[in-house]
Amino acid sequence: MIQGTTSDAGKSTLVTGLCRLLVRRGLRVAPFKPQNMALNSAVTADGGEIGRAQAVQAQACGIECLSDMNPVLLKPNTDTGCQVIIQGKAVGNMEAGGYHDYKRWASQAVRESYARLLDRFDIIVVEGAGSPAEINLRENDIANMGFAEDADCPVILVADIDRGGVFAHITGTLALLSPGERARVKGSVINRFRGDIALLQSGLDWLEEHTGDPVFGVVPYLQGLHLEAEDALPVDPVSTASDQDRIRVVVPVLPRISNHTDFDPLRLHPSVEFLYAGPGDAFPPADLVILPGSKSVAADLGWLRAQGWDKAILKHLRYGGKLMGICGGFQMMGSSIHDPDAIEGIAGVTAGLGLFDMSTTLTPRKMLANVTGRLTLDSSPVSGYEIHAGVTHGAALDNPAVLLDGRADGAVSPDGQLLGTYLHGVFETATACDTLLTWAGLEQPRTIDYPALREREIDRLADTLEHCMDQDRLLALLDLDQMSRRSGV
Repeated sequence: MIQGTTSDAGKSTLVTGLCRLLVRRGLRVAPFKPQNMALNSAVTADGGEIGRAQAVQAQACGIECLSDMNPVLLKPNTDTGCQVIIQGKAVGNMEAGGYHDYKRWASQAVRESYARLLDRFDIIVVEGAGSPAEINLRENDIANMGFAEDADCPVILVADIDRGGVFAHITGTLALLSPGERARVKGSVINRFRGDIALLQSGLDWLEEHTGDPVFGVVPYLQGLHLEAEDALPVDPVSTASDQDRIRVVVPVLPRISNHTDFDPLRLHPSVEFLYAGPGDAFPPADLVILPGSKSVAADLGWLRAQGWDKAILKHLRYGGKLMGICGGFQMMGSSIHDPDAIEGIAGVTAGLGLFDMSTTLTPRKMLANVTGRLTLDSSPVSGYEIHAGVTHGAALDNPAVLLDGRADGAVSPDGQLLGTYLHGVFETATACDTLLTWAGLEQPRTIDYPALREREIDRLADTLEHCMDQDRLLALLDLDQMSRRSGV
């Protein structure tokens, strides 16, 4: 099990790389995260919903992602509440205190899912959540040491040296563990190191002497490494577009923005200047504005209006710009959003932007599907996934944006200025991305092969870990002889 001294220490990254390394040894490997809190999610092969990071880790293992790989997913919809998803299916909304009491039942789902994976795979690489030293969350813990003790698995701590204070992070975390938990930690990994490692050696020697545990490796800062984010928005611009050959795409950062991994192909596109517009920002000029998915559509639409961005979007349209909505963003473009069962907040009706003649009603049953189809703009093939609780009706849907497995999805305005769809991942297919960027005004799109790039980056990460990790110490934690016999290697 990989646990972190802090959030964003590199747990997801390390698990992804280790999964690929172990698969290269001919072993059947699966990722597992008992509890995840994230608004970036994926649809599984068995029709459930899990955190996006576990889907990437499954890719690193060369297998389809399954609901059991992340049996508890929490999707925040307020500062104190979230939608609770158990083994891929939503069971309802809970406030933080209520979920804390519910964890004793959630733990049963965690055990069941873990047991099923153990029956199918040789090695499970487990990812913790946050930090195991969060004292207020120790009771009924299923995310970190509570799970490690229940499953009786060794733990490696990962810490981010780029933040500073890495030795304090590691020793402080260990000091806050119980004796039994402390004994379960078998060593540490230092992540995101820049510079001459010889200058770090005295610190590594001190750490091993002080803790009595080995440092399994020092992972260098990998410039430009692209792995889909578990939740946090990327902050580093990556586009290399020139002033003479580019299009500007702007996405508002809604408080409950979801599945922002939709935009990774645009952030990496050589002909796209991609910008996130955050709270308090002046809304920048753009060729294309995309309203993203949202876990709380009505509340996020109210926030967008409070920013004055609804008026900015109308001005953008008056000047001839294009507007696209994905999932919740598509729902915002209609005349109204109905939430009679308080699925995403307070029950009631919210006025939409009124750009499409349609209305949406939120329902308890969530649509979860991996789909393929064609864009109606030019019949380009497209694939992606749907995750939404809304059912949309109206005349705007008579001119769909996508034809998915024989059914219509989304809408395109008669003048071609507006486009909306429920389809996440719509930019990942190169031909579809080319079509949409051409629609937005780019004359000669040069879209990258995004799935191939994602695979290359996983291999790049695994190659790095193979070089910088102490393989003998790492493999000594695993009974590889027994596992090899089970897998027939």
